Amino acid sequence: MSVAQQPSDSETRSSWPMAAAAGAFAVVMVGTTLPTPLYGLYRQAWGFSELTVTVVFAVYALGVMTVLTFLGDLSDVVGRRRATLLGLSLAAVSSAIFLAADGLPMLMAGRLCSGFSAGLFTGAATAYVLELAPPGAHDRAAFVATAANMGGLGLGPVLGGLLAQYAPWPLRLPYLVHLLLTLAATAVTWRLPETVTEAKPWRASHVRFPALPRSVRARFVPAGLAGFVGFSLLGLFTSVTPEFLSHGLGVTNLAAIGGVVLTAFAGSTAGQFLAVRFSPERTLPLGCFLLLIGFGLVAVTLTWRSLTVLLLAALVGGAGQGFVLRSSVAQLSSQAGAAKGQVLSAFFLVAYAGISLPVVGVGLLASALGLPTAGRILAAVMGALSLIVGLHLRTPARAGASPEASDRAGAD
Repeated sequence: MSVAQQPSDSETRSSWPMAAAAGAFAVVMVGTTLPTPLYGLYRQAWGFSELTVTVVFAVYALGVMTVLTFLGDLSDVVGRRRATLLGLSLAAVSSAIFLAADGLPMLMAGRLCSGFSAGLFTGAATAYVLELAPPGAHDRAAFVATAANMGGLGLGPVLGGLLAQYAPWPLRLPYLVHLLLTLAATAVTWRLPETVTEAKPWRASHVRFPALPRSVRARFVPAGLAGFVGFSLLGLFTSVTPEFLSHGLGVTNLAAIGGVVLTAFAGSTAGQFLAVRFSPERTLPLGCFLLLIGFGLVAVTLTWRSLTVLLLAALVGGAGQGFVLRSSVAQLSSQAGAAKGQVLSAFFLVAYAGISLPVVGVGLLASALGLPTAGRILAAVMGALSLIVGLHLRTPARAGASPEASDRAGAD
C-alpha cells in the first residue's frame, strides 16, 4: 500500500499494534529532550557553566551508547516486548529522579537513566514497529518508526518549554507530565504481542559487543557515517542552540526556544516522509548534501546572528538528517534478517556518538574561543564529512553496487 492510499478497515485494525509501539517509542524520546529548554533555569538555580551543560548532555549519550554497546541485541534474545517494557521503566525512573532533583549530581543521574532507556528503545522499538507492521507495509513501518523517534525528540523541548514558561513548577511539572505519559505507554505496551518467536528468559541475556552480519557490512559504513553527521546536527540544536538563542539572539521565551529546536526535528520528519517516495540509494546521498547545506547555514547564523537563517538551517539540515535516517534504517533492516535488533542498535550506537562527541568538543572549544567560533568549527568539520560521504555514495561503483536494491525500488 502506498503512502497516499487510505487503509481499509481491516488494515486499520491490523495497524494498531504498530501504532501503539510507535506511540510508546515517541513517549520515551520525549523524555530525552524534555530538559533542553530548561538548562538555562538549571544554570540560574545551581550556577554551572555552558561546558557543564554539554557534559550533562554527553552523560545522556554515554548512557545510550553503553546500552547499545553491551546490550544491543537484548531484544533479539528476550523479545521486543520485554525490552521495551524495561526501557519504559527506566524512562519512568528518570522522570522521577528529575522530579526530586536538587543539584547537579541528580540531574546527571536522571540524564544517565534517560540514556539507558533510549539505548534500549532505539534499536528494540524500531525493530518492534517494523515487525508489528501489516503485511506489505515495511516501507510505511520504517517511516513510522523513524518518525516516532524524531517526532518524540522534537516534541520534548516544546512540552518542556510550554510548561516551564506558562505553568507553575517549571522544573517539576514537565517531568510529572512525562511520568504520567510513560505509565500510560507502559499499560498499552503490556497488551502488545511478542514478535520474537523464540524469545528466551532474562537469564539467557548476556553482554555482547555489536557484531554485524556479512550481508550488511558494506552498507553499514557509509550509512553509519551519514548517521553520525546527521545526529551531530541534532545534538547541536538540542544542547548549545538554546544558549545561543538566549545570549546571541535575545530569545528568552522558553516555549519559543523549544519551538526552534522542534523545527529541526520537524524538518527531519518531513525528510523521512519525502524519502519514502524514493529508493534509499537516491535519498542517502541527497541527505548528505542537505546536511552540508544545513551546516553551512549554521555557520552563517553564527556569523551574522540571524534567527531566520537559523530556522532555515534547522529545516534544511533536519530534512537531510531525515533522509539519512530513513534510508539507513530501510537499507539495514531489509538486509539484517533475524539480527535486526542488533544491526539497528549498532547503527544507533554510531549515530549517538555523533550526537555527543562533537557537542562536547564544541563545549570545550567554546570555553576558549567562544560559542560562535566553536560552532563554526563544528559546522566546517561536519560539513566536510557529509560532503565526503555524499560523494562516495554518488560514485558509479557505489551506484552499481546493489542492483537488487534498484530492482526493489523499481518494484515499489
